[in-house]
Amino acid sequence: MARRRASGQRLLLSEDTQRTSGRDARSMNITAGRAIGNAVRTTLGPKGMDKMLVDSDGDVVVTNDGVTILSQMDIDHPAADMMVEVAETQEGEVGDGTTTAVILAGALLHEAEVLLEQDIHPTTIATGYRKATERAGEVLEDVATEVDVDDVDTLERIAQTVMTGKSAEDAREQLAKIVVGAITAVTNEEGISMEDVDVRTAPGRPVTASELIEGVLVEGEPLHEGMPTEVEDARIALLDTGIEMDEPEIDADISVDDPAALQEFKDAEEASLKERVEHIVDTGANVVFAADDIEDVAAQHFADHDVLAVEDLEDDDLARLARVTSTPRVTTVQELTEDDLGEAGLVRLETIGEDDYVSVEEVPDAAVTTVIVRGGTQGVVDEIERAVVDSLHAVRVAILSEQVLGGGGAPETELAMAIRDYADSVGGREQLAIEAYADALEIVPKTLAENAGLDPIDSLVELRARHDGGERAAGLDAQTGEVIDMYEEGTVEPLPVKRQAIGSATEAAVMILRIDDVISASN
Repeated sequence: MARRRASGQRLLLSEDTQRTSGRDARSMNITAGRAIGNAVRTTLGPKGMDKMLVDSDGDVVVTNDGVTILSQMDIDHPAADMMVEVAETQEGEVGDGTTTAVILAGALLHEAEVLLEQDIHPTTIATGYRKATERAGEVLEDVATEVDVDDVDTLERIAQTVMTGKSAEDAREQLAKIVVGAITAVTNEEGISMEDVDVRTAPGRPVTASELIEGVLVEGEPLHEGMPTEVEDARIALLDTGIEMDEPEIDADISVDDPAALQEFKDAEEASLKERVEHIVDTGANVVFAADDIEDVAAQHFADHDVLAVEDLEDDDLARLARVTSTPRVTTVQELTEDDLGEAGLVRLETIGEDDYVSVEEVPDAAVTTVIVRGGTQGVVDEIERAVVDSLHAVRVAILSEQVLGGGGAPETELAMAIRDYADSVGGREQLAIEAYADALEIVPKTLAENAGLDPIDSLVELRARHDGGERAAGLDAQTGEVIDMYEEGTVEPLPVKRQAIGSATEAAVMILRIDDVISASN
């Protein structure tokens, strides 16, 4: 007689495999996700604190940049990793707002946990959250203000807002001008390519010594003291090779008994090098960038012809030069022609810190910029660089979207009120999830108040009252504790940054909520 099969399906797992299901799985994942949000919460806003990160080698990084903190944390939980992905996605898409996105995701998980304890099904919560997100997008579009590339004042305020609360804050006005100048210089009808903006660091001088160069900066120096350090009306040759002694095609030992024959051999080698230099000079080139070594004899010959030559360039530098000057990289000297030369109004030697660079400026039909970030120490420079890069991305997305929002928790307060009104029209258990979503949004102004040493309840009550009275840009000034018009104050941020933060946070929270089984395979 055949044995009857047990009802349902049985999952066969090895003895070393761990499985957590149902409420326990959700609780574990929510706890991990919230822990990540709490880890960066104190860094938010102009009064946010810094984190000291020490790796296994003892190297120290002091920062309040959300994605930097999370990327350096040794995280060993899949749900926590999903929260880190929120920050990385935010950074990759819009370059700023990483801390806000992670904090909001943690708040959404907290509110969901409360609903789960009330026996609200995870699918219902997920549906409510998605509806609330869609409504949030509509409200954000409605409250946004237009901005364009000519509105330099607003763009500089966007850059300053990003830098507020970071190491760059003391020099944020100057750095904001550099950031906006770098982005607007490379803005064209086709858009804004961040490849056209290079950021270099140079410790050893105060941050106020940071500068903007409208051109390409490559590491290197003239090979010979007789070479010019500045070339106007430059005609540039890019060599994907060097100018070196010819190597034998096969391994061989050459034995020369006669000194005259040895000298003849050397003369022939030098003649070959000079011939290649003459070929380059004959094309009209007065600046040469080479990927490999240039022999001393060739360098001397270039100097004799007042040609600036630089050797051993990084591939990335050669690629950038080729792109912005529309110059091909030739693989052999013999194939170089006059048509292969690029042009620049000025090529000059630039000393930054202890390093020498060659600056290629005034490039026709190609706008490129280089931002030089300075600071007293390498650690300070690294943190300022992160702030500058975030600001560059923020200004870029503001120009492309042509829409900005007030800061200081103003958008989140307005969204929370609008979404609560929207919840009344939905009804059912989804209404509870939508109301919880509104509560989660208020984590941003609450955190700004807490980090500024203010009473979060009092601040939130006043924010609600001002928004209820129609002041849609009313936000919290963390410096004074007052609720003010953030547009008039100049605290603004691009619409895409906020929209991406809300969208990414919601997606992560929903994904974590929908997990009801965690199966950990054995090693």
